[in-house]
Amino acid sequence: MKTGLLPLIHPLKMTEFLSHFRNNEPFVVHHDSNEHLELRSFSLPNLLSSWTDSVQVHLPDLRDEASAVDVPAAEAKKMFEEGMGILFNDINRFYPLLQDWVDTLKSDLGISAQTYGRSLIYVTPDGKGTAPHFDQNINFVLQVSGTKTWTMGKNSSVMNPMVRHTMGQPVDPEMMSYLIEPMAEQMPAKIMRFELKPGSLLFVPRGMWHETQAEGEALSLNFTFTAPTWADLFLAALRSRLVLSPEWRESAVVSEEEKFASLLESLKEELPHWNASDILEATET
Repeated sequence: MKTGLLPLIHPLKMTEFLSHFRNNEPFVVHHDSNEHLELRSFSLPNLLSSWTDSVQVHLPDLRDEASAVDVPAAEAKKMFEEGMGILFNDINRFYPLLQDWVDTLKSDLGISAQTYGRSLIYVTPDGKGTAPHFDQNINFVLQVSGTKTWTMGKNSSVMNPMVRHTMGQPVDPEMMSYLIEPMAEQMPAKIMRFELKPGSLLFVPRGMWHETQAEGEALSLNFTFTAPTWADLFLAALRSRLVLSPEWRESAVVSEEEKFASLLESLKEELPHWNASDILEATET
């Protein structure tokens, strides 16, 4: 089976995908019923019978990962029957095919080698779903079984969030510092709806509000990528350079402000000689 971005997004061309990707726009493609059968071979009974790790269960107070517990598979089965959604996390650890997909997609997207890529399986009971939230990651959702409706809206509160947020929950302190406007407390007036059936593929951009609802028991396979920002790469490269100096490795005695000022002056002299390739060489290799 051929892995990678093009088999996942066709009939979209790469140029069309990149337009959506760069503009943070969702899209959906509905694949033929006999496509990606290897990725759509998962079922809840088989997963529960073979899964040896814990299963994440989303509690009914929020219906979201912000309120969840990790339990053994047998307990997760009972909680699912009581109407709670469940998540099998990082399943690429146990399925080499999925790890191949994660690695190839990461390469095709052109994102940093420092990206945390993984695959997940969400199983949602009939009539249930997730509360409105946005993610800090890039997400591809392949519907395996059942029907799930995604309601999505643009985020006017924050651009390029670095953490996940569930509507109505406290805002991360760092994210508070770069909010454009107060965090929304309801879905935007202008929304988009995508109905996913078996074989449908949805691209969920980073930072876009979304909520879901299942019709029938719905199982979906996600490929999720949490990529470092330019700030992350610069800070990582800066640290790798600074720790080469015994002076920068000294314990920080904050009363010795003059010492710190001297170190900063030397850094000012060095930074103009840096270029992007130097920084990327430090982080990507």
